[in-house]
Parts: sequence; structure tokens; C-alpha cells
Amino acid sequence: MIHRSYFSFTFILLAGLFALTVWLDKVTQPLSMAPELDFYQQPDYVIERTSGLRVEHEKNIRRVFYANKTFHYINQDLTQLESIQFINSEVGKPPFRVFADHAELRNHGEDIFLNGNVTVIRGLDGDKDKITLKTDKLHLLPSENKVKTDKSVMISRLNTTIHAVGLELNNQTGIVELLSRVRAVDQKP
Repeated sequence: MIHRSYFSFTFILLAGLFALTVWLDKVTQPLSMAPELDFYQQPDYVIERTSGLRVEHEKNIRRVFYANKTFHYINQDLTQLESIQFINSEVGKPPFRVFADHAELRNHGEDIFLNGNVTVIRGLDGDKDKITLKTDKLHLLPSENKVKTDKSVMISRLNTTIHAVGLELNNQTGIVELLSRVRAVDQKP
């Protein structure tokens, strides 16, 4: 008598494929959408010790930046910089230097938001017209050649120190507009 198995080869193959499918489904779970695992919130590249130069020949403007670390995010028009320095020089105008712990560049660099130990220096170190501004946050508008803030600021020039809340500085005209709570101290040598 011939002994036949109750299970055919096709049935065993299908059962094996089903078991493999269930096992692969359990092993390969999709990534959760937790913020720390969201790839669109992770930088698409990180650069250390970077610098850049932008020259506008028609206007004789030269803009340079240096940063210890640069983060670019793929899902937004956003670049973050750490330990940064911006230098803007234009023929016939004093140089404009900006230092900060952190910066965010938006709109292809047309809006720059600086925070953490922000220092702006307009003029050369030996120049009597040199103005130094210190604050915690600053909005830099390179195309308009302006800086703005609504935080407390300290401005110093020669022997004069000015404290205020809020400021707008136009590098083209050299006009500084203080918005509120202005105090000035003039120390005679």
C-alpha cells in the first residue's frame, strides 16, 4: 500500500511563505513618527568650520561669514550656524561686523536671526566713530543693510554707553533708532 501525506508540497510552501511574511512584518516595523526619529527634522548635512563669500560687484558690496558648525534642514528653507561671524564691507562705508553664538538663516539668507552674546561693531577698531552694540537677540536684514531687535541693548562709542530696549540700526545712513527705556552715561576722561 502507498502511504500519502495529508499535506501537499504547495500547501507547505504557502504556509512557509505566510509564516515568513508574518515574521518579517514583526521584525521590520516602520519607524515611529517620534520627533527624534523624524528624518525631516534632522539636518540633511552638517559642516564644521565653514566660511562663505558673497560679492555684489554692481554695488561694491562684499559679505563674508564664518561658522564653527552649520546645519541645513531639508524640509524648510533653514540653515543654523554656531559660533558665527558676519562681515559686511562696502566702498565708502565703515565695515560692519557681527558676532553671535547662534544664527538662523531663512529666505535664502535674506532674514538672519542671531541669538546668544550678539555683538555688532560698525567701524574699525582704531576709528573714533566706531560703535559697538551688544544684545541677546538680533534680526539682521542684509539686503536692507539693517539690524533690528526688541530686546535690551547696550551701545558704546568712545566714552558714552547707552542702554535701551529695542533698536533699529541702518548701516547705510549710520542712524540708530532706540525704541524705549533709553539711558545714557557719558564718562569724561
